[in-house]
Formats: sequence, C-alpha cells, structure tokens
Amino acid sequence: MILKKTCQLLALFVCIRVTKGCTPKNDQNPRHFTATLGEDVILCCDFEYPEEKPVPYVIQWQKQGIKIPIYIWYDGYPPHAGDGYEGRVSLAEKASLNLTNVHESDQGWYECKVYFLNRPPDSPKNGTWVHLDVHAPPHFKMKPPDVVYVKVGESVSLPCEAEGTPPPNLIWYKDNMPLEESRTVQILPTELRINNLRQTDIGDYTCMARNKQGTVTATSKVIVAGPATIVTPPRNVTKLEGDRAEFICEAKALPSNVTHRWFHNGVEISQLSWLETRTSVRRDGTLFISPTSAEDSGKFTCEVTNGIGTPDTASAYLSVEYPARVTFSPTIQYLPLGLSGVIRCYVQASPPFQFITWTKESRQYDPNSFPGVVTLNNGSLLFQRVTHEDQGRYRCTPYNIHGTAGTSNIMDVLVREPPIYTLKPKEIYQKPVDSEIRLPCDGLGQPKPAITWRRADGSKLPRDRAMIRGGNLTIKGLKKEDHGRYECVLENEIATLVTSTLLLVERTTPHAPTNVTVNTSTVAATLTWLPAYDGGHEQTYVIWYRLADQGDSDWRTIRVYPDGATTFTVYNLQADTEYDFQVLSRNKLGDGMFSPIIRAKTKSSDSSTSGSSSSISSSEPIGNNFTSPGENTSGNSVPVPAEPSTPPKPVPGPVRNVTVTKTLLGVRITWNPPADTVPVSHYMIDYKNDPQWQHWGPIKNVTHFEAKLLQGGKYVFRIIAHSFEGGAGTPSNEVKLEIHGDLQDRNRSKAITAGVVGGILFFIAAIVLSVCAVKICNKRKRRKAEKAYMMVTCPIADARNGGHSHGGSPVPLKKIPCQQRRKKAIEEACTIDTRKAEYQV
Repeated sequence: MILKKTCQLLALFVCIRVTKGCTPKNDQNPRHFTATLGEDVILCCDFEYPEEKPVPYVIQWQKQGIKIPIYIWYDGYPPHAGDGYEGRVSLAEKASLNLTNVHESDQGWYECKVYFLNRPPDSPKNGTWVHLDVHAPPHFKMKPPDVVYVKVGESVSLPCEAEGTPPPNLIWYKDNMPLEESRTVQILPTELRINNLRQTDIGDYTCMARNKQGTVTATSKVIVAGPATIVTPPRNVTKLEGDRAEFICEAKALPSNVTHRWFHNGVEISQLSWLETRTSVRRDGTLFISPTSAEDSGKFTCEVTNGIGTPDTASAYLSVEYPARVTFSPTIQYLPLGLSGVIRCYVQASPPFQFITWTKESRQYDPNSFPGVVTLNNGSLLFQRVTHEDQGRYRCTPYNIHGTAGTSNIMDVLVREPPIYTLKPKEIYQKPVDSEIRLPCDGLGQPKPAITWRRADGSKLPRDRAMIRGGNLTIKGLKKEDHGRYECVLENEIATLVTSTLLLVERTTPHAPTNVTVNTSTVAATLTWLPAYDGGHEQTYVIWYRLADQGDSDWRTIRVYPDGATTFTVYNLQADTEYDFQVLSRNKLGDGMFSPIIRAKTKSSDSSTSGSSSSISSSEPIGNNFTSPGENTSGNSVPVPAEPSTPPKPVPGPVRNVTVTKTLLGVRITWNPPADTVPVSHYMIDYKNDPQWQHWGPIKNVTHFEAKLLQGGKYVFRIIAHSFEGGAGTPSNEVKLEIHGDLQDRNRSKAITAGVVGGILFFIAAIVLSVCAVKICNKRKRRKAEKAYMMVTCPIADARNGGHSHGGSPVPLKKIPCQQRRKKAIEEACTIDTRKAEYQV
C-alpha cells in the first residue's frame, strides 16, 4: 500500500513538472504564482461542476485595474483576448489560463470566474483569485548623461532611476570604487548630487542597479570644462554700399559645442527681416553681409556660448559709405516775411557731405553773393531777414568724397506774413499750493496757427491736472513740482513763435540748486552752487556724496553750515578716487529737490597740490535726480572753516587698538590705522615715565615698532598719525605699562655672561694659535738643520785628493776646518749628527 501511494505521488510530481498543470486547492486563500520576464506561466483556477455533473459553462479571466476581461472562453465559440493579450492567452485544463511571453506589466491580481448556463445569473459563481509576480531584471528609467562638463566650485547632479522586480538597489561607484556620502556628496534615491565640486571629484561615476534577476550599469564622465571664449574678435569694417562685408568671430571652448549669435545695435539679426535676408553665418561663426546697405551701418555684436558660464561677447562697427543724396524734397517751403527763415536741404551722406550747391530759377545760386544769406553746417540756407526777393524755385545738390547721388526736386519757396500774438501771458504768476492757475495765450495768422503749451525744461505737463482750451493753459491743484517756466508756442507753416512766463508756486519746499560745481584736492572736495526758488521760506542745504558706481545705499550726508551757505568743503575723501555729489535743498516745509549728480575725482597723493585742483560743474550731470531714504548726518559732517575759500588741511583721526607688550629687550607696540580715509604719511610714538614726553619715529608703512628700555618704571604710551600735508592727527588713547627693575638686572647679567663666554673663547683661540706657532717654528728649524748639515760636511778631497772635491770638481774648496763649520752651524742654532758626518767624510 505504501509503495502504491509513493508511486502515485511521484507520478503526480512528474506530471506537474512536465505539464505545468494545476492541483486542486483545498483552502480559501488566494494562489500566488511567480514567473520570470519572457517565460510562460499557468494561472490555475479551481473548478467544480454543480452536483458533480458536467454542464455548459463560460470561463472569464479579469485582471485587476482593467475593466474589460482579458480572456473569455465558451465551448464552440472562438475565445476572446483583451488588448495587449492577443496571442498570449489560452485555456489550460478546464479553466486555468496559460499566459505566454510574460511582460513586466502582467504582474498583479487576476480573478477567474466560471458561469454555469443552467443556473440563474445571480447564483454563486465558481472561481478564485490568483496573484502573479513577474521577476524582471533591472532596467533604467533614467540614466546619467554620458559626459557632464562642469566647473570647479559648481554643483552637479547625476540622475539615475531603475525599475525591476523585485525593485533593484542602486549603488554608486567612482573610478570603480564604491562611493560613500560625505559633506559634499549626497546619494539620493534618484540622483547623485555633488556640491562645491573640487578637482578631486573629477572622474567616472557609475550607477549600478541590481536585483536577484540581474545587474545593469550606466557610467557618466565628469569633466572640468570652461565657458566659450572668443579668440579672434570681429574688427571694424568700412565698405561701399553694395559691397560684401565680413565679420570674423572665432571661439574656443570645452566642450566645443559653441553656438554663435549675432546682434545689430543690440537686436538679434534673426529678428530684423530687412537684414536677415542678406546675412549668413558660417559654422566657425563668421558673419557675411551681402550686399551691404546704408542702414546696415552700426554695431555688430558676436555672442558665443557652450552652455557653461556667461556668454562671451565682442563687437565691431560696420560703416557703409555712399555718395551724398537728398532724402526729402518738400514741394513747398515757407519763409516768414521780416523774420529769419531757413530753406532746408535734407541730406544723407557717409562720410558726411563736404558742400552743397544751390540753384534758383534753374540758375546757379551762390549764397555768399547775397547779404544776409548764410550757409549752415547742415547745408541749409539761413535768411537772416526775409524779403519778397527771396521767393523762388530752389534745388540743392550735396557732395561728399564719393560724389553725389543726384539733385533734389524743385522746392517752391513762398514768402508769407508770419503769425502774431494777440494775447500773451504775463511774465510772472504767483499762486499758492493746491490752487488753480490760468495762463492765457492767443494769436492770428494765415494759415491759422496752432497754439500749444510746454515746459521750458522739457518735462511734461501734468496729464490729469492740465488742460489747454482756446489757447489758454489751466492747471488745477498746483503742486511744488509745477513751479517753473512755461512756453506758449504759436506755430503754422510759415513760422514758429515762442513766448514764456514764470510760474511761482508759493508755500512749498525749495527747488533743486543749480550750477553745481566741484573742485577737488587730494582728500577734499569743495562744492559751490546757486540757490533756486526757496518755496517762500529760508532754505538750507545737505550735501550727499558716495563712491562712484557703488549703488544707492552707500550715500553719505553732510549738513551745510552756516545755514544758507552756497559753498562747502567735504573732507576725509580717498585720494585718486571718483565720487558722486549732489545737493539737497530744504526749508521748514520739508526736503526739496536734488540737484543733478556730479561726478568728480580727487587728486592722487603724489601729485602737487598747488594749482592742481579739478573743477566739474553741473553742466555735466551723471544720472538722474535721486532721492534716498533718511539723512544720516552723524559721523559724516566736519566743522565748516571760517573762510570756505581757504579750507584747513585735513588731518587723520586717532590711531586705534594700541597695544604694548614687554619683550626681552624692551617693548613691542602695535596699532591699527585711523578709521577715516585721510592718507597717513607716518606715525610718531610718544612715551614717558616722568612729566616729559619723549618720541620714537617717524615710522612709515608699518603699524608696529620694537624699542629698548634701559630702566624700569611706569610708562605711558600714545601714537599720533600725520598726514602728507603735514597735519598731526588726534593722539590715540594712552596705554600704561609698568616695567620692573628685573629688566635692567636681566640685561646686566646677560652682559656679564656674554663677557665670560667671550673670554673663554679668546683663551681657547690663544692656545690654538700657540700650538700652531710652535709647529711652524719646528718645521723651519728642521729645514735650516738640513741646510747646515750639507754645509758642515767635510769633503774627502781635503785629506786625500790634494784639495779636490769628492766629486772631482776642478775648483779647489776653501779650506775651512770642520770644527769651524760646526761652530758656525751651532751659532745658527742647529744641531749636527757628528757620527753621521764623520762616516760620510
């Protein structure tokens, strides 16, 4: 029996492995199936006939999240497969689903439903829920780019996101080594972020996605790159109209994907239809314009970029030359009888025209031959007092170095009576604030003249409060800015006449000072100005100044003393530096208006101060009027000299942070320069330990000093800064330091020690010299002894050869006994080996 059961289980196992079939399921829990991407799988469905009798039935498989069933089967009819499942689903066994070529999207819950046709529709259905897990190797949903160009100090982000079943893990490597997080490196779920990139961060970064089914990698090279730079900028070009113009713009960059954009007078060429059709840009950035036209003249700007940093730009100018030509010829021009009048010849030329010829009534007309007729610089004719004889038919012909493009059309010049004023405004009107003013004006002429109003300073009339009707100007609700001069213009084709009136608005804040001038020296600037309308009250002034090009927040202010003065000197300025100045007026009603900004530069510290001050007036304003919040007069104003024309010399402020410390030989003193901007020539250090001050200095170009003190005591120190113009600044705070007597004793003991050491060294040197002297003397004695030895030896010839030497010399030796020679040698303090001498003899 056991053998039979074993055989049955073995057969069942083999059947399952071979057919991938399904076994009955006894519990009520849903089944779980697992498949690998691309494999086939059978989703089992439990099936039982009612009353265990076969009856017709319908099989329906539904996937959760999809409304339409993915598979429907009924015996005798072709099965239905849902979208995406065509050719991949079929029936296995009675109700199981055979799913082939499994996709990753197939993962999820499936429901098997069995409908029996002999049962009511609402009867319970057979079926079950199954879940399919699709194991898929990882694949990238987002990969980092192959190459990333960065700059040192920037931040870089490398995206990396992968999908798979089970969900893969992401691991980052740098140069094949595992990457760990640090203060600048962040490993996030979907990206790698590196902040404040350093040179050591450059390299290959690999993102690895890994799960049980496999591994995929993506590598990104991080390379240091730089922005595009123009190496060959365009150059100015001059061409004749109709020629071809060329602008070179070569650039280099890493990466080298440089793009070029060209602009004409600040507008991109692609937006100028009249120019775009005649231009082309080569791959290297060279711009061609063919043919050139007169309106092409102007600035051409090349902009290059590779996507890194700020685009680089370079500009050049194109000048298109052409013969002088008349651009407009009025058919009729009018001259006012009895007044001055102009006949205009509207000319365009490049280079500018050199002269214009005129004809009147088809005859040559020379203006110089007629009194009162002047040729203007623009080529027009000015008639200083028009008469009827000036009427006629005129033509003009302009010329330049390229000749002329032709003569103008005929212009009929007619002499007519000019318009006249029948009503003029008064010279001055005075009105209080918030009142209404009516300025009358009227005139006659043929043709009828137009009457308009305008402000003499060029500003516009208040649109909501000003109204012109019948030639009269009415302004309602007067404000302080309405103060000023107004002009009534009477104009027709014959002439334009102008008359003016001054409107004074009472009880208001003052108007801006005028004619502001600035005279500078090394560290000071003297401003002078003329007062404007004071608003009906006494006015005072405040000077505003700042370093040039520093922004509106850096203004400093100084109140002008005495009140009402129109000259003031600002001190404590930096040498050789540009400043902006403006003057603000005020009265008891409040702040008035600013004068135009004047820019002036102080003198350099090494330039001569005599006769070297510069002067800049308000006729050269810098920028528009400026209003800045809040006046800050503390710490910026200085006393006003008694005579503004001869201001006192500026002096530095007190030296700061003076420290005095003891050293082995004395004291070390350090300090910080004054806080103001007056240049410092040198410093003087004052010290005392009795009522009398003593001095160290001058000390230049440094802010420290070391000094020797030979005796102890209680010392007081202070430092004074001096300017280049000779002025002494305010003394610094006094610093006290007590020097004990041990300093003097320590110096004395150091002197004694130095003497002892010196004596010992001298004694050693004397011994060495004595030994050397003895050795030298002995050496000299040995040399003299050898010489004496040769002298005192007795030649053999004295005894045996009849007076000849042993060497056979023919010259007889002087016969001197050996004893005498020995005595002579002894007198020379040398010793002779007598035994040796006798042996040799």
